[in-house]
Order: sequence, then structure tokens, then C-alpha cells
Amino acid sequence: MALEIDAQVLAAMAPLMRALGEAETPPIGDVDSRRRDGHRMFDYVAGTWPPIDGVDMQQHALTAPDGATIDLRWYHRPQDRQSGSAALYLHGGGMIFGLEHVGALYDLAVREYVATSSVPMLVVDYRIAPEHPHPTPVEDCYAALVWLAANAQRLGVDPARIAVMGDSAGGGLAAAVSLLARDRGGPPVAQQILIYPMLDDRTRTPDPQVMPFLTWTYDDNITGWGALLGDSTSGATVSPYAAPARADDLTGLPPAYIDVGDLDIFRDEDVTYARRLSDAGVPTELHLHPGCPHAFEALAREADVSRRAIADRVRRLRAL
Repeated sequence: MALEIDAQVLAAMAPLMRALGEAETPPIGDVDSRRRDGHRMFDYVAGTWPPIDGVDMQQHALTAPDGATIDLRWYHRPQDRQSGSAALYLHGGGMIFGLEHVGALYDLAVREYVATSSVPMLVVDYRIAPEHPHPTPVEDCYAALVWLAANAQRLGVDPARIAVMGDSAGGGLAAAVSLLARDRGGPPVAQQILIYPMLDDRTRTPDPQVMPFLTWTYDDNITGWGALLGDSTSGATVSPYAAPARADDLTGLPPAYIDVGDLDIFRDEDVTYARRLSDAGVPTELHLHPGCPHAFEALAREADVSRRAIADRVRRLRAL
């Protein structure tokens, strides 16, 4: 039996497809066109969401090891100042989209997580490729983890109860930050919550079963990894801190939660990573959602499967 898209997801995505219309597919390597089209799509989707009340946001900044200033956003419910736990949230965008392109939607998504879980979140505007190739993005994210741990007391956070969470490219960065924290003896990570994470630069061969349903395509993926890694993409020298699927040793990592749709090009690399984590003795929860493409819960927010996925993520946050 062939794979097919969830009926509710398809129905919910139909207005988006009509609003965006037919667009010429940019060639591999065309970052500017993808940023333009993606910015338009993310802003449209954000415009369909209701406002999220009861969550405050403060601006902060950190100085990266190379001297650059990195902007941070601290989201919290005022009544939960002493909740104890917190999460570093790393946004998606294929390594080539920054908050200037996707920020409207992530502002709402993070506010919703905070409102429903009561767990405050720190969002980092990490620098993106190709202007800032590896290791800059992951080093910015790791610096944000260090900043959060160092400022835990004044933020009302227990430094032993900090999760790293992200989706897509941000999920890959969250996995990489977990590896860095382990290997550098850095701040402890209580959980890694990986939402359809982008883990493996070697995912390049199209799967005909999922091709008709892709919202993040193989050409997009090759473009994103190429921007991050340049000519080393798919080669033998790629660092596991760039592509966590490359890590040989997954022991000693924090408990993991992973979810992904079966119509997502990241499906196989995510399922494999979950199995390897479990084999390495890392407590791992995996959800493979039938009929769901990449970013399904953002594009089809009211679908039953989207509600289930978000509820599972919130459950893990509340358990921090």
C-alpha cells in the first residue's frame, strides 16, 4: 500500500497552497529565492494563527566567542517566574533562514509552548549559512546554552533542569548542542527534544514514495547542507557537531524525544538516530506520524495528528 497524506492535514494545507500559488522551483544552491519564498510562506502561516496571550518576552544578548553580538529572546509567563525548568529553543530553517525570515511564526509557536507547558524558553537568533558556515551556527547555539545556565539564578531557572529543543535545522542543532555539552563538560542538558531534526548531510537520494508530498525537498536539503558545509558535504570529514548522524558515540547523551512524519525526507535519518540513541543506553521516545510531511503541525495546526504531536512535546516539557 502506498503512502498517502493525512486527510485533515491535506485539507488544512489547501488554503495555504491556494494563497501562495504556483511558484517556480529554485535551482539547487539558490538561497536567496528560498529565503524570499520561505519568508512569504512563514508570514502567511503566522497570519492564520490567533494571538497567544499571557506570555511576556524580554530581549537579551550574548557575546559569542568570536566577539559577535547574538540576540536572545526570553519567553515566560509572569506568574511562573520560579518554575525551575527552562528550554533553549532553536528555530528551524534549513540552516539558511534566520529569525528575520521565520520569526513571526516562531514567536507564536514558542509563546504557545510556554503558555501550555509553563516552561520558559530562550530563543537564540543564531547566525546562518552561507554567510556563516559551520561551526558558527552551532557555536552560537551552544553559547546560548552556556548563557542560560550562567544566568539561571536571576531568571528563576534550575540549571539542572534545562532542555534543548528545536525543529528541523534547529532540531539538528539541538542534537549537536547536546553532543557539545557532553564532550566539553558543559552545562548539563536535562532533555533533548528533537522535532523532525535535520541530522544527516548524506540524505540526498530521492525516495519516490514521499516525493509528491514534500514541503522540504531534496533540492532544498542539498542547498541547506551545501550552504553550511560547502564542498565537504557528504564527504568523510564532516563533523558530528554539524551533522549529528555522523557521531560514532551516542552514549552519555540526555534523554531524547524525537517526532517526525512518514512523508518527511528526514524520516529515515531520524528513526535511525532514535534507534542508535536507544542502543547506546539513552532513554528515547520516538513518534513516527503517518501521513505527515515536514512541518505538518505548523501548516495544519488544527489537524488531530498535529494536536497529538504538540501535546506530546508539551508533556515532555512539563516533565522537566
